[in-house]
Amino acid sequence: MSIIVTGASGQFGRKATQLLLERVTPSELILTTRKPEQLADLAAKGAQVRQADFDDPSSLWAAFAGGTKMLLISTARAGSRLQQHKNAVEAAKAAGVKHVAYTSFINARKPGNPSVECFDHRDTEIFIEQSGLAYTHLRDSHYAEAVAMIIAPIAIMAGRLPTSAHDGVEAMVSRDDCAASAVAVLTTPGHENKAYDLTGPELLSIPQAVKMIQELSGKPVVADYVSDDDMFAHFDALGFPRQASDHVDPERPWSSDGMVSFERAIREGYFAVISNDVEKLTGKKPRALRDVLIQYQSMWPA
Repeated sequence: MSIIVTGASGQFGRKATQLLLERVTPSELILTTRKPEQLADLAAKGAQVRQADFDDPSSLWAAFAGGTKMLLISTARAGSRLQQHKNAVEAAKAAGVKHVAYTSFINARKPGNPSVECFDHRDTEIFIEQSGLAYTHLRDSHYAEAVAMIIAPIAIMAGRLPTSAHDGVEAMVSRDDCAASAVAVLTTPGHENKAYDLTGPELLSIPQAVKMIQELSGKPVVADYVSDDDMFAHFDALGFPRQASDHVDPERPWSSDGMVSFERAIREGYFAVISNDVEKLTGKKPRALRDVLIQYQSMWPA
């Protein structure tokens, strides 16, 4: 058995690879990335490191050759990544891959969900199912690390965090728990043609998360309830594009329509999902947001 990890040089891919190396030999791993030099350390350990670019379908068949299972990590280009995912799935099938585990999102297929972030996930799930490959949809909730590493420093420096999510709740989950769940799916039997909701242990609102950040930082930080239009204006001022495009600023890989519609979906209850699937898959309870905040607290502004 050979396991393909796409985007293996990214944060999720690195963590999944680290955990896979505890269960399989390095030679059983096919690690694909646009920049193979970033995985030189893993190549030195015996992993098969291959160049792959989802925007270049001709690069993918050779990259996936010999793989039997694939962890398809969704790309960052929310709103315009569906074709990338289709290219990867078609190449995987042509290369003989039998099972694709895909990092999707909570309630991506719930009717009426307004989140632009979810549209690509919904259509990718459907495309994988229609491909005839065995599938496992790993529907991750909002990463707690995003709150700890991005939202917290911004909120502390500004003293406020505008949010149009208001009191809507979600069960933020550690990215590490999601990676561990993916590894369990790839290395144990019985996960074909299933979907798992990967969530943290508690439903929290953005203002409740901001209150935790205030308590842990000792800084005056407040959540500022604003409208969707106010959120667009906020992201405009920060230089984010309104819509996703094929030419993404690596410093700003998200679009404001994705982020604002995401907060609207939280506000309207589309992400108010909590499950025990992380524990079922990994044997461990998922980490709480507070634990993740404490882990990255040293990165916050003094």
